[in-house]
Amino acid sequence: MIKFIFTVFFFQLLLLANAQSNKVKYWLTLPNQSALLQEKVLTLQNGFPDSTLPIIRLDKKKRFQVMDGYGFTLTGGSAQLINSLDPARKKKLLSELFGNANSSIGISYLRIAVGASDLSARVFSYLDLPKGQTDTSLQYFNLSDDTLHLIPILKQIKRIQPSIKIMATPWSPPVWMKTNDDSKGGSLKREYYHTYTRYLVKYLKTMEKQGLQVDAMTIQNEPEHGGNNPSMLMSADEQALFIKYHLGPLFQQEKVKTKIIIYDHNADHTHYPIQVLNDTAARNYIDGTAFHLYAGDIRALSQVKQAHPDKNIYFTEQWTGKNGDFGGDLQWHIKNVIIGSALNHSKIALEWNLANDELFGPHTPGGCTACKGALTIADNKISRNVSYYVIAHASKWVKPGSVRITNTIVQGLPAVSFLRPDNTIALIILNETSFEKTFQVQMNNSFFTANLPAGAVATFQIQ
Repeated sequence: MIKFIFTVFFFQLLLLANAQSNKVKYWLTLPNQSALLQEKVLTLQNGFPDSTLPIIRLDKKKRFQVMDGYGFTLTGGSAQLINSLDPARKKKLLSELFGNANSSIGISYLRIAVGASDLSARVFSYLDLPKGQTDTSLQYFNLSDDTLHLIPILKQIKRIQPSIKIMATPWSPPVWMKTNDDSKGGSLKREYYHTYTRYLVKYLKTMEKQGLQVDAMTIQNEPEHGGNNPSMLMSADEQALFIKYHLGPLFQQEKVKTKIIIYDHNADHTHYPIQVLNDTAARNYIDGTAFHLYAGDIRALSQVKQAHPDKNIYFTEQWTGKNGDFGGDLQWHIKNVIIGSALNHSKIALEWNLANDELFGPHTPGGCTACKGALTIADNKISRNVSYYVIAHASKWVKPGSVRITNTIVQGLPAVSFLRPDNTIALIILNETSFEKTFQVQMNNSFFTANLPAGAVATFQIQ
């Protein structure tokens, strides 16, 4: 009798497992916001798809880059606003953003500023001095305003997600190191190249003492744009010189493990990173190139990869504006930032700024007044904006260690697919047309049929 009961129970478990394996879950976001990461289920069928329908074929044997993660820039202003929430709400929000539970969107990568960015409440460095003074010994170095909000928030995030990766980016060195003695524009004085190198290394080591390991550092945010506050110009020649004679050797001497990333600017000037990487002395210290997409075409990332296939690609910034349309922004950012960057070899995709207030602050004088955060935080209330959903469609399912695999491209349905560490597949598809699209997805001898409304995006998890 006991044997019979056990056999029936085991058979039921097999039926349940088989039923679950025949289901494909997906999460849908619509341009009119009537569905936001809404979970749905389809049936996975055995056999081959209907050739009369568009077919997206997956091939997990053909593999490309390993993904490091998805996320945002945690600006000083973002940290300040999150820190302003009452403790219970702040804890809940951080768990939603960085936790591993089903209720979390699973952000796995953050970019932070070295000193102030233009979305800090004020301009500062870690070595601000009265006009006319210098400190080449770095005697007065301190983490300044970052100790108030950014570092405490990062420590809380680290407790929730210990494996979070951090990329650090300077907007400007201390003004006394610059040719114009100003936080805006100017260049790094040659006589301070080594001092600034030691400043950056001291920053990394001081952060490490805080329990915050910086995985990668870009040399300069937008080195061809000196009109922001703060900002600094740095030519390709200057960047190569700085790396090969100063930063690279000191990293090596001090056994700094942080990766050195170059450029961190738009996709229209690929000659800049290629020129730096062509310098054989500099390239030995460089891990890869970072890009934004305020100008150029996302496919340009592949030009740099083709020129230097042993170097990595990173997509580090794109903002949504206060006057943007949810549906239009959703479509453009999913197509370019999420799908396009991955198809062109990027290991990460980051949107610009995690949080603003209702007036699009805090920001420095002359900083961005139209950048719309993933979150709007005001009066202890939180609203989720379009870039929250853009990143969530990848961060929640494409975990670090996932590998991009091959999928065929169907006109009107941009798509990218990943083999996850648990051996399931995450597939992100956008319907960029103005009408509903019915299509099929095939892997080996199984397939499913799906419909996507116009402008919709869906992430499928395939067992």
